[in-house]
Amino acid sequence: MILLAIIACEVGFWVAIIAGLLVRYVARKPRSGAALLIAAPVIDVVLLILVATDLIGGATASWHHGLAALYIGISVAYGHRMIAWADRAFAVRFRGASPRPRVTGWAYTRKCWIDVLRTLLAAVIAAGIILGLTLAVDAPARTEELQGFLPVLGLIVAIDLLWAVSYTLWPKKAPTPTPVRG
Repeated sequence: MILLAIIACEVGFWVAIIAGLLVRYVARKPRSGAALLIAAPVIDVVLLILVATDLIGGATASWHHGLAALYIGISVAYGHRMIAWADRAFAVRFRGASPRPRVTGWAYTRKCWIDVLRTLLAAVIAAGIILGLTLAVDAPARTEELQGFLPVLGLIVAIDLLWAVSYTLWPKKAPTPTPVRG
C-alpha cells in the first residue's frame, strides 16, 4: 500500500509541476501556474502523513517506508532544482529562451560537489524521518526494517561522492566540434 502511495506521490509531484508550467507558459497565467507549483511540496507532506499513519496504526515497517523517507529527502533537497530545470525547458520551448550551454570542465566538477552536498542533505532528511518514525512508533520489532535502510542512505552518499571525486580527477571535457564536410 505504501509503495502505491510513493508512486502516486511521485506521479502527483510531476503532474503538479507540468500542470503549473503549462498554465504559466501556455495559458499565460503565471500566478495560477505558481499556485500549482506550490502543490509539489504539499505532496511530500501528504506522503509523510500516510507513512506515519500507517506505522503508528500498527503496520510493520518495510523497505517501502524507508523508500518513502528517501523520496521525501530527495524531493526536499533536489525539488527546487528539478522545478528550475523543468521551468527552463518550458521557457526554451514556449518562450523561445536560449538553452543553457552544457557545463564542462571545472564548472561541471563544482556542480558535482554541490550535488554531493544535496545528496548528503537528502540522506540526513531521510535518516531524520526514519529516526522520527522509529521514535513515534516506539516498537523496535516493527521498525527494525527502517533501521536497516540507514546503510542504504550511506551507500547513496558514497556513490555520489565517488562520482564527484572521479570528475575532480578527470574533469568533463567539452565536446570537440565535428568537422563540417562539404
